[in-house]
Amino acid sequence: MVSMPMRTRSRVQIAAGAYFLTMLSEIGQHIRTHLPSFLPEDKIIFNSSLRPCDPASFTSLIPAPTPATIAFVDGGQAEIISAGNFCLSFIRVAAVVLQGEQKLKNVLKEFYLFTKARYAGQEIMYESVIFPVPGEKIIEERDLAISSDDSSVKMGRQRAPIMAVSALARRFAELQVAASVPADHTLLDGTLEPTLKNEEKYLAKLPPSVSALAKTCSLFTTAGNNPIVLLNKMGGKGCWQYYIEGKTYFVKLHELAKHVFRFEGNPEVLLHLLNNSRDALFLGYPYGLILADKLARVSNEEKKSLRMNFLLRKENKEIREYLNATNAHEILDNLG
Repeated sequence: MVSMPMRTRSRVQIAAGAYFLTMLSEIGQHIRTHLPSFLPEDKIIFNSSLRPCDPASFTSLIPAPTPATIAFVDGGQAEIISAGNFCLSFIRVAAVVLQGEQKLKNVLKEFYLFTKARYAGQEIMYESVIFPVPGEKIIEERDLAISSDDSSVKMGRQRAPIMAVSALARRFAELQVAASVPADHTLLDGTLEPTLKNEEKYLAKLPPSVSALAKTCSLFTTAGNNPIVLLNKMGGKGCWQYYIEGKTYFVKLHELAKHVFRFEGNPEVLLHLLNNSRDALFLGYPYGLILADKLARVSNEEKKSLRMNFLLRKENKEIREYLNATNAHEILDNLG
């Protein structure tokens, strides 16, 4: 390959940089002109019905005078090996019990999950075996048996990848831990809506003291807006809850918070979350959930260690041969 003269290359780079900045400016202007307008008559689309944006649905939140015990629950997972027809995952669920700012205890539940594909007639079924570390199995293996064509896990028209069962197991384990940790209130990361096969079984075990806080929201308004952005403009200063339907609210847990979250469950816990949502790194998000996330998270370093400890065993040589069917992307990623 013939290299450009240094001076010519520099001019090309300068021209490319100027074009890039112009393009970014043009893209930004295009996005701004297509942002939905703030309309007081806008309506939130929830469960296929329209909910008017009503200022009367806002309620101010004031911290509870006496702190309650709250268990914060979250989970993490990592695929140790995956070969298309089988997958070995490591799943960890953590619960942190706080009373005010005092940590009372941590609860950790960990297990390995081996999932294999089995051809049954016209279907490809995924079946799993749980290896707890240590202790008893906290979820049932039969609840994880699922078709790769099940609508709750498949991706568009494509069959669900075998790793989807890991997310299924993690969700069930989070719900099981939330149902069993003793505390005045329990807060899950996510929602309480059933979207997965057999999920209702674990949701039915939850006592009324269990609630959920979702960091993201996929709802829309009739004007194409995001209800969180809309309500944040309407809600004004202070901390508040905005009632939607049943046990569903939008909440702002710190007066300076830029984030509004979707909440499901017992609104009494919100009064106890205000003093727990003052961490400067994420104003308005309960610190207990940050702690639970840190405890449950499986880091890349830990994943690599688990993977190497498993694959370097002499007796697992045959298993390594199956990984060549799926590790092409990983090889390319490591070339950089």
